Amino acid sequence: MPNPDRRRLLLGAGGLAALPLLGSCDSLARNEQVQCTLATAEKATKRSQRALARQALAPEYEEKDISDDFRANGSVDPAAAEYRALRANNFRDYRLIVDGLVARPLALSLTDLRRMPSRTQITKHDCVEGWTSIGKWKGARLSHILRQARLRPDAKYLVFHCFDALSQTEDGERYYTSIDLIDAFHEQTILAYEMNDEVLPIKHGAPIRLRLERQLGYKMAKYVKRIEAVESFAHIGRGKGGYWEDRGYEWYAGV
Repeated sequence: MPNPDRRRLLLGAGGLAALPLLGSCDSLARNEQVQCTLATAEKATKRSQRALARQALAPEYEEKDISDDFRANGSVDPAAAEYRALRANNFRDYRLIVDGLVARPLALSLTDLRRMPSRTQITKHDCVEGWTSIGKWKGARLSHILRQARLRPDAKYLVFHCFDALSQTEDGERYYTSIDLIDAFHEQTILAYEMNDEVLPIKHGAPIRLRLERQLGYKMAKYVKRIEAVESFAHIGRGKGGYWEDRGYEWYAGV
């Protein structure tokens, strides 16, 4: 499983150098001071990346660079009865629900998704644990799906609700994560249904998974069931915007 302490160290290293500037944190206890520093570093990282590379593409690679063994992390075979029923008939009855703050809710089959404008990309997957792998992904452009659904003006985030629970149990807490609309409309943000020119494997998130190439792997939700457009995610889970975010990870995981 990912290590939040490692993630905090990576994002916080630059911010620690600016510790004397954090006057608002001076009166806090040492641990709280560090937490304040890390939070400030995260915001600075996000601002810097947005300013320097708001719509820049993540590096793309060649076929020869594809990893021989792309590690499958987190859930690898959801136990939810609903998912197992869909898997049993090769996901013919699967429907991706797109709802929330949209003018036109959608229920999209895999056939529908495959008919939409697609993108193929060979990119590097960066895991918070420190390993990387390169894979080839093909999927529907999320931007096209959102234009079909017609987001309402008050929509600010997308929440990805998934079939899987990291406990690998039927009644476990389902995985979820969220992104803002800048990342949602990024050129390389897709809902992948193929990996390395084959149907997306179960262990890598079939029938579809989010590919968000400018963020760390824990943001790339697998086994996506529903996309909900929201104004705020404060009312979902523990209010931090994702399964791992609820457990101490930063919401913004840009690389």
